[in-house]
Amino acid sequence: MGHRFAEIAFTDTVKRMQEAMGSRQSYARMDGIAETVNGALGPSEAAFIGARDSFYMATASETGWPYVQHRGGPTGFVRVLDEKTIGFADFRGNRQYVSVGNLMKDDRVSLFFMDYPNKTRLKLLGRAKLVGLKDRETLARLETPDYRARTERGFVIQVEAFDWNCSQHITERFTLAEIDAVVVPLRRRIAELEARLASKEGLGTAS
Repeated sequence: MGHRFAEIAFTDTVKRMQEAMGSRQSYARMDGIAETVNGALGPSEAAFIGARDSFYMATASETGWPYVQHRGGPTGFVRVLDEKTIGFADFRGNRQYVSVGNLMKDDRVSLFFMDYPNKTRLKLLGRAKLVGLKDRETLARLETPDYRARTERGFVIQVEAFDWNCSQHITERFTLAEIDAVVVPLRRRIAELEARLASKEGLGTAS
């Protein structure tokens, strides 16, 4: 019972480091929570994940080396299947298969979902299962038919814990679509004003 993310991430060594750096007292309150929290996704987490078009996923190799991979796709390509399960289609990339290979030995993953414009980050810990192409029923829940990319497999991740991070030091970044949403109306307005100005200048020349 308690804060599920802290139970997993705050090992004895981590706690000793928190004590040495003076932050342990504030985090110790997580240990005293009577009920288990941050172990199942709620509406806020589901909406946040569904609005993302990319995330970062870490795995660990059989030799102990961590590996972080960026995953991208159309907005909503990561599906929240239920409060304890998320999944996504694995699109063909550079074909190194480091993450896939790592998961053959260790199914644990750590995911970062980023919202750069709003400086918000959701961390998620889970256990991943690979879904082969023969499992059409599961893949049908993960694929994005309109996205022009080859699906090689699916990932289904059992959620173990999650945590929201503070916004400190997250640099604001914007996609082209987000920039266009602001710039396009301004361009239209400029075009309208230029047309009006040209019309007035034309009338002045005629007189």
